[in-house]
Amino acid sequence: MHKGKTQKAVLILAGLSLAMLALAIVCLSVGGTSFPFKETLLSLVGKNEEASNLIIIQFRLPRILAAILIGAALAVAGAVLQGVIRNPLASPDLLGVTGGASVAVVAFMTLFTGYSIHWVPVIAVAGAFLTAATNYALAWKNGISPFRLVLIGIGISTAMGALTMFLLISGPAYLAPQVLNWMTGSIYGTNWKYIEVLWPWVAVFIPLSILYAKELNVQSLGEATAVGLGSRLQLSRMVLLFYSVALAGASVGVAGTISFIGLLAPHMARRLVGHSYKLVIPVSAVLGAMILLLADLAGRMLFLPLDIPAGVFTAGIGAPFFMYLLFKRKAAG
Repeated sequence: MHKGKTQKAVLILAGLSLAMLALAIVCLSVGGTSFPFKETLLSLVGKNEEASNLIIIQFRLPRILAAILIGAALAVAGAVLQGVIRNPLASPDLLGVTGGASVAVVAFMTLFTGYSIHWVPVIAVAGAFLTAATNYALAWKNGISPFRLVLIGIGISTAMGALTMFLLISGPAYLAPQVLNWMTGSIYGTNWKYIEVLWPWVAVFIPLSILYAKELNVQSLGEATAVGLGSRLQLSRMVLLFYSVALAGASVGVAGTISFIGLLAPHMARRLVGHSYKLVIPVSAVLGAMILLLADLAGRMLFLPLDIPAGVFTAGIGAPFFMYLLFKRKAAG
């Protein structure tokens, strides 16, 4: 039975991966200037006209790759966090991680002029780690309680939001539109330099999260059972939180605060492949990439010639979904 479930999950993952690739081709082909799929594929192998190659390879492809990397990173960060806290309503926003990353980047943008974009993800991750470490230290009391992490995280997240707005208001007026667009969650204008600084975080921490998935499976059985099975509970939680914070922080550094992907994708993954994190994490990654691709495609195409930030669409879908889950848990509890 277990082997059959695993084979089914692998087929689902393969099917979703193919669907994601097909969606990426569609996203590359359509826009203010649309191309037939054949021309898009020729551009990808460098055999199309120079003008088409410029639009597809230099302008659209980095944006599509950024959507895939950021969507996957946020989804895995959410899945790991939900496993650590043992709460399906958890997401990186909940612990103040994205709020801390946002404060760090907004401060960097408003206080330092002429900055290099290579520093933005690093600054965001540093802010995310500082916030997570503060939460961890405040929540420590003979160990870490997931309940205390959540309560303190909500307070920190609120404080980070207020500090971000203070920095925005007190900063240079000419930077306000740029910072506001970034805060909404947008991958508009993403170029190859952003991909260069983003992909190592994703390439390192998503595989590490999958390798550590066994610990999440053990912790889902409860603290007493996990300790009884030999889990080094507090160390495992710290390591897993480190992975989640790194993925979320790097994503915020490039695209701003794109919300709810870390909530939506893991729920969808559990519906498809069950509750084993060995399967939930990779499926969440693919689903997160598809959600952000679709959100960005909607932002580009629905209100032409305007380019609406993808974060508007993820929030529009995610907020009602969060309320649905909240009321569902209340009715069940």
